[in-house]
Amino acid sequence: MQLVVMTTVLALAGASKLCSSGCSLQVYTIPVESCNKTEYVDTTLCAGQCYHEDPVYFSATRQTEQNVCNGNWTYKVKHIRGCSVGVSYPVATSCKCTSCNEDYTDCAARINHSCF
Repeated sequence: MQLVVMTTVLALAGASKLCSSGCSLQVYTIPVESCNKTEYVDTTLCAGQCYHEDPVYFSATRQTEQNVCNGNWTYKVKHIRGCSVGVSYPVATSCKCTSCNEDYTDCAARINHSCF
């Protein structure tokens, strides 16, 4: 269930404002489900763009370091009325631009439309 909630959060982060800038905490409402019941909770996640310059040329031996908006996370539990099983959902507590870690982040380059 945690995977479903985290996937929803990440999808919402990707669907945020196209021209947002800076890396910061954003409030989102996400669905949580338990005992075939769905409720909505407000949570925070890290969203925004981090500064990056593409190199003049691309090298097969040296990859450019991609910075991403990431931060510290904790989990809270939501209890749905009439259900004894609580649902864990992620909550970001702080955000900053950091090097992309391929162990837990999709670091593929994205082509975004310009805001200008």
